[in-house]
Amino acid sequence: MGMNDPSSGASATPWSGGCQCGAVRYRIIEDARVCVCHCRMCQKASGGPFAVLAAVPGRAVVWTRGSPARFRSSDVAERWFCAACGTPLAFADLSDGGLELMVGSLDDPSQAVPVAAAGLESYLAWVERVPGLPGRSTEAVVTTAGRPVPVSYQHPDHDTPEDWKPPAVRG
Repeated sequence: MGMNDPSSGASATPWSGGCQCGAVRYRIIEDARVCVCHCRMCQKASGGPFAVLAAVPGRAVVWTRGSPARFRSSDVAERWFCAACGTPLAFADLSDGGLELMVGSLDDPSQAVPVAAAGLESYLAWVERVPGLPGRSTEAVVTTAGRPVPVSYQHPDHDTPEDWKPPAVRG
């Protein structure tokens, strides 16, 4: 199976990503295996019904701007996040040095196709109904509510110069 074959579990590297505010950026320089984890710890760490994680050896992640803050979530793991904006970035396995980067923090999360699932004891049954729910774009939701389309202050989905600043907040 080739590197771009989603069923292989291997990624085409490098991938880059970072937090919402741009204070922490990283690059994955080795192939990653992408999995969905439904365990309760991942639910709490991601604030969602599951986490989607790209697993690599710790040496395969280069922190290109800033460094993540850490929370020891169990006797075997830490959760890494941006201290400035709170974006969850990684699960660190303290026993083997592996890192699992949050796929939502990647610049192009569409590249990270999951090949397995774990933590099924905490799987929320309603998740399987999500694809069938009625849906609209973000723009359609806000304009239907009579609000203007939001202006994002998030860091763009690509590397930027060290002196990058978000657009000025309008008064």
